[in-house]
Amino acid sequence: MKFSYKTDGTCSKRIDIEVEAGVLVSADFIGGCSGNSQGVAALVKEMPVTEVVRRLKGIACQGDTSCPDQLARALEASAQME
Repeated sequence: MKFSYKTDGTCSKRIDIEVEAGVLVSADFIGGCSGNSQGVAALVKEMPVTEVVRRLKGIACQGDTSCPDQLARALEASAQME
């Protein structure tokens, strides 16, 4: 499943995500800090979605969210869509 998630409260504006069989295939952050978002995406690639959410949910940057937290929120939201 491929989907886009409009972020809120972060420098990135959107995350393009692909999930297959409960595993994160890819996460491409649009906008924001390129090096950090590429690093996060590389670290969680091919990781079970539940583990990505467990590790990233609640991480704060400038306020009460961050790009990693937004990825976790997007994955949780997509699980509810299925």
